[in-house]
Amino acid sequence: MSSEEKTDIELDLLLEAIYRIYHYDFRRYARSSLRRSVDRAQSALGSPTITHLLNRIAHERGVFAEVLPYLTIQVSDLFRDPSYFRTLREKVVPHLATYPFPRIWVAGCGTGEEAYSIAIILHEEGLLNRSLIYATDIDRVSIQIAEAGAYEIGRFERFSESYFKSGGRASLSDYYIAEPSRAVFIPMLCKHIVFSDHSLATDAVFGEMQFVSCRNVLIYFDRELQDRAISLFRDSLCPRGFLGLGMRETLTFSAHANSLEALAYDEAIYRMK
Repeated sequence: MSSEEKTDIELDLLLEAIYRIYHYDFRRYARSSLRRSVDRAQSALGSPTITHLLNRIAHERGVFAEVLPYLTIQVSDLFRDPSYFRTLREKVVPHLATYPFPRIWVAGCGTGEEAYSIAIILHEEGLLNRSLIYATDIDRVSIQIAEAGAYEIGRFERFSESYFKSGGRASLSDYYIAEPSRAVFIPMLCKHIVFSDHSLATDAVFGEMQFVSCRNVLIYFDRELQDRAISLFRDSLCPRGFLGLGMRETLTFSAHANSLEALAYDEAIYRMK
C-alpha cells in the first residue's frame, strides 16, 4: 500500500469521526482541497500525522473548534467580483422588485460580507425595507462574526473600490460607523439579515426564495455534493427565481442543468426555466 493510499484512509477516518462526533459532514468535499485544509490544520496544531490530529479531535475538548475554520471557506470580501453585483443590480433586482416581499438566501455566507453587499444594493434600489436576507454557513464562529457586522477598517479602501465598480450610488461610508480599528455596519442593514447555521451536505430546504446566491462554495465539493446543493437551491427557488454562483462555477455538468437557464453566463447567474 502506497503512502498516498494510507493518507486517504487516515483522511476517511478523520472525516468519519468528525461526522459521528460533531455532526459536521465533510465526507463529500473535494479531496484535493480537503488534503490542503487538513495539512494546514496539522501545522497549526502541531500534529505530525492525520491520525494524531484525529485522536486530539476525539479526546481533547476544544480542538475541533480550532480545526473547523481550516475545513470551511473563509475567504470573502464586500462586493467581491464587482461585475457579479453590477449584473445583480441591473438584471436581477428589477425582477425582485415585482414581488411584494423578496426573499434571498446567501448560502455559505462565511463572515457575512456578501450578505451586506446584497443588502446595500437592495437599499439603493428601494427594496430593502420589504426584503429579508437569510445568510447561512456551516461555521458558527463565522456566523457570530457576520452577525456583529464589524470588519477591520483597513479593508474598507478595497471594499469601496469594489462598491463603485459594482454600480454603487452613494459612498460606502454611509453604511458603516468608523471606529479606530474597525467599521461596523449600521442597524438599517443588519435588521434585514437573518444569520443562521446550515449545512449544504446534510440540511434541507427551509423556505421559498426569489434569489439564491452561493458563490465560491461548490468548488470545494465533489460532484455528488455539488448536485445535492444545486438540488437544494432548485427546490428552494420560486418559479422563475434566480441562482448566482461563483465566477469559476458552472451548471454545465450538473444533473440539474436542465432546470435552469443562463441569465448572465460570464457572471454565473441563472434563472429557473
